[in-house]
Amino acid sequence: MQYYSTSNRKLRSGLKEAVIRGLAPDRGLFMPVSVPVINRAMLEGFRGMDLTAIAVQLSQVLFGEDIPANELKKITEEAINFDTPLVVVEKGIYALELFHGPTLAFKDVGARFLARLLGHFTRELNEDIHVLVATSGDTGSAVANGFLDIEGIRVHVLYPSGGVTPLQEKQFTTLGNNITALEVQGSFDDCQRLVKEAFMDEELSNQLTLTSANSINLARFLPQAFYYFRAWAQLERGTKAFFSVPSGNYGNMTAGLVAREMGLPVNTFLSANNINDVVASYLLTGRYNPRPSTPTIANAMDVGDPSNFDRILDLFNHKYEWITEHLHGYSFTDTEIREIMGRVYKESGYLCDPHGATGYQAAKSFREEHPEITGIFLETAHPAKFRESIEEVIGSPVELPERLAAFDRLEKKTIEIGPEYKDLKDYLFSVQA
Repeated sequence: MQYYSTSNRKLRSGLKEAVIRGLAPDRGLFMPVSVPVINRAMLEGFRGMDLTAIAVQLSQVLFGEDIPANELKKITEEAINFDTPLVVVEKGIYALELFHGPTLAFKDVGARFLARLLGHFTRELNEDIHVLVATSGDTGSAVANGFLDIEGIRVHVLYPSGGVTPLQEKQFTTLGNNITALEVQGSFDDCQRLVKEAFMDEELSNQLTLTSANSINLARFLPQAFYYFRAWAQLERGTKAFFSVPSGNYGNMTAGLVAREMGLPVNTFLSANNINDVVASYLLTGRYNPRPSTPTIANAMDVGDPSNFDRILDLFNHKYEWITEHLHGYSFTDTEIREIMGRVYKESGYLCDPHGATGYQAAKSFREEHPEITGIFLETAHPAKFRESIEEVIGSPVELPERLAAFDRLEKKTIEIGPEYKDLKDYLFSVQA
């Protein structure tokens, strides 16, 4: 399959080049020239399948032209060896629990798939691949653990100092081996900017082979379409549904919209934001005004200039009236998020993390006007990752899963750098030396 740049549709690349490069040469994002559409028989066949089985079939649809079937099946089964159950929270509203993977966050799906796909493409190279990834929360842990000990690949995780929870930080700063954590004295937007500048630096690219594991890499976000199909397949036949998506860098939302293009029978998506609501504001006003991000308790959504919004604009040919036909925006303050978490727990016993809480409330609000449509909100991370915030709200301890407790006992190791590009470039040249 061929992929074009969102900045120039005439600029084309194959899958291997697009995955290894991460970002198109003109700084655009890669998108499929043609999104493959599945037939109704395949769609109906997903009922009763778990996520792994669905992923195997859909990975063949998306990537089967470029990777031998047996190899792709192995990549998919190794990467996606857990499920994403649909849980009733209240009448007409479900939580799609995406935190049952190794790092207890939705990004395990895309990160683990990308790690194995990149490993497949780089086996015959006689040099290390350097993976740069910026994180505002769970991306760092999912990518770091997904790539841990993969031969020939070195991962450099950039994160804002003080901008992730202690448990999230421990999940990628304690691994060592081929994983290095760079603690940036700045915001997530600074981290993302540094990664993008590195890709555009010809002097650096002549010395190092760089790629990205953020959702700017098409092999990170496309596999996330799998669990949208898995969610639909768990509904009763004939149920009309919408998705409410807690959104930061918008890879998750883009994956859902691509799933729709592939044949998922869901037309409505809600963009649930914290106060970093540049997209929610755009959906209301038609004006897109990126701005510096503001820290919140829903830190994975603390993004002021989301990269994947370019992909969403591209999917709808930059037509505002088309976008708003399918997307609706909601935003919530920290005070509101705390109130939502407490109320949902008291009324239903369901414990949302701060991100899932925004998704729940957006779904609740939308259903008040459309009670005939079932809402599915994405619960993107295990609540225990945010136990300090949640325990303050519910007044009781949150049980820490052993997988998280094991990280909590380890020692953090990072390299501190400033927010200037020279700091990152000097570090990368020192690694190469």
